[in-house]
Amino acid sequence: MKKKKLKILYEDKDILIVDKPAKLLTVSTSKEKYKTLFHQVFEYVKSKNKHNKVFIVHRLDKDTSGIVVFAKSEDIKYKLQNNWNNIVRTRRYVAIVEGKVVKSGKIVSYLKETKTLLTYSTKDKKNGKKAITLYNPIKNCGKYSLLEIDILTGRKNQIRVHMKDMNHPIIGDKKYGAQTNPIGRLGLHATVLEFYHPRTNELLKVTSNIPKDFEKIIDLPF
Repeated sequence: MKKKKLKILYEDKDILIVDKPAKLLTVSTSKEKYKTLFHQVFEYVKSKNKHNKVFIVHRLDKDTSGIVVFAKSEDIKYKLQNNWNNIVRTRRYVAIVEGKVVKSGKIVSYLKETKTLLTYSTKDKKNGKKAITLYNPIKNCGKYSLLEIDILTGRKNQIRVHMKDMNHPIIGDKKYGAQTNPIGRLGLHATVLEFYHPRTNELLKVTSNIPKDFEKIIDLPF
């Protein structure tokens, strides 16, 4: 199998931002050590200079595609991670969901995880982590809708759970109630990240195009 080239969206001496394809782990697991985005990035920075280092700042689910940020030093990694909610202005995704969504909205709940690692919403403030999701329908196409989604908090599986809560699960997301899988993957893509650079404090905006496989379902451009 031909190795896919790393798609770099932004790079400077402190940060490397890449476009993760679907069906690729962000980091290794006990079962898979090398077929990961981190390993690809590691090989890339080492090819530039064998002394270079790289650190993961955040991650996406295996089936989710889009923007992932890496730091080139431990100092920058911690500056990003420890101040993530303060320095990030926009975290935007696009998702194809089942059913017709016609109005914009806001979902607020408290997320908790079961022993089987399934995340669910609760209204009990003391029993979960607050999660806030904004959604806006961009286009309806048959039995599916393309949504633009901004998250104001970054909880595990937040978007997936909130789409399930509104009875419009993301396509391909059997774990959270989807009945269909028309593109053979989760229909979720991290498309915009806007944040203040941890060293320069400059506002940096990185974008990733809507994936080609989404076009099989939603007629683009729109």
